[in-house]
Amino acid sequence: EQGYRRFNLGMAPLSGLNGRSLAPAWNRVGALIYRHGEHFYNFKGLRLFKQKFDPEWGPKYIACPGRLVLPRVLVSIAALTSGGMKGVITK
Repeated sequence: EQGYRRFNLGMAPLSGLNGRSLAPAWNRVGALIYRHGEHFYNFKGLRLFKQKFDPEWGPKYIACPGRLVLPRVLVSIAALTSGGMKGVITK
């Protein structure tokens, strides 16, 4: 209605991860958090809200050194996108 051809809805964290037994461990953990982490973050609700705009979903990738660094990197990203650690911990 405003004449925009495209706009960015941002991401839908952890949605689309493969939780099958042969998937990499981090994918399984992320899929588990997505399925059961509603107490901490409205993963499914956010995805459903954005879905009504018929978005073109695409993957985003994170590169970091070593496997054990990934949880710290993910927490840092969550803090950056939630207005600090308080936004990560509280709704």
